[in-house]
Amino acid sequence: MRAGELLRRLDQRLLPPLVRALTGRDDPRPRLLGWVALASVGAVLLTAAWATDRSPVGDRTVGEVTRVGVGEGDSIPGYLRSAGDELAALPDPAPSASAGSTWALVSLAEYLPPERLAPVLGDVPVSAVFGRVPLPGRQTQIVRIPALRVPEDVRAGMIELADRKDREAADYRARGAELTGDTPQERELRGFYASGAEVAAVEAAAYRAGCSCVYAAVVRAEPARLRTVAARPGVRAVDPAPEIERLDRAVFTPPLPEQEDLVRPPADERLPTASSPPPTGRPVPTATPGGTVTSAPVPSAPTSPAGSGGATTAGPEPSGAGTSGPIDGHDSEPPP
Repeated sequence: MRAGELLRRLDQRLLPPLVRALTGRDDPRPRLLGWVALASVGAVLLTAAWATDRSPVGDRTVGEVTRVGVGEGDSIPGYLRSAGDELAALPDPAPSASAGSTWALVSLAEYLPPERLAPVLGDVPVSAVFGRVPLPGRQTQIVRIPALRVPEDVRAGMIELADRKDREAADYRARGAELTGDTPQERELRGFYASGAEVAAVEAAAYRAGCSCVYAAVVRAEPARLRTVAARPGVRAVDPAPEIERLDRAVFTPPLPEQEDLVRPPADERLPTASSPPPTGRPVPTATPGGTVTSAPVPSAPTSPAGSGGATTAGPEPSGAGTSGPIDGHDSEPPP
């Protein structure tokens, strides 16, 4: 009920008896009742004003994004040292503590197939894994696959990725076939689309075969268990993030296994070099290497390296962005 309507109803109910009580002359009881009624009206009005002026308390975490991993130009040795130091300094919870687990980003030294993940990660609860088809000299898409069960969920995610990549390759070919002219711009665009179709087809075949494509994982465990994972062969770094309270407010950018000195996106050696803008109204193949793709974007061929942490065909997205099926694992959280 609005404040104006509430006050109007109070006036109709309380003012007539109040006026009659205040105008009484011989009997002292009406005057006493009048003062009581006046005090009651004041209390009700104050309460109504206080209730209508209160503002709802919103989610104070909206807009706050925690980033874990590396950025463009970062030193890989420096990142590995800082992650190790932070993990070593992480305090162990008391034996009776019930909430001592923390999120962490596990970076691997090489690309692994789904079947080899369990021996490396052990029994630590997993939320998602990061993958990329390591095609030499080509830019390929970084993907995040929810994986509460390893390796079953990883294999299932790869099959879905393969189907999606088949559709992307077909879309590239269809877009290229629409360009029937012989102008330099159309020849250039046909080259972009042909390159995109080729890469997407190779990615589809690799994921369908259960490729060695996984290079990082998001896990949650107690500090002692995280240190055990960090000591296993094949683990490059375990970067703890105790500041993360909501996984959908976090962005993870693990280093690629081939990045050893500085974070820089790989160049695509077979991608045509753009020399002029495309015709008006034509879709432009674009890329922003360095992010993680958690949705199924419109297929696009890479044009220029930018960003950090690897090569993708779409820019990085925060926890909680638009998703497409099980490829997005932002809301998949393992038990503590």
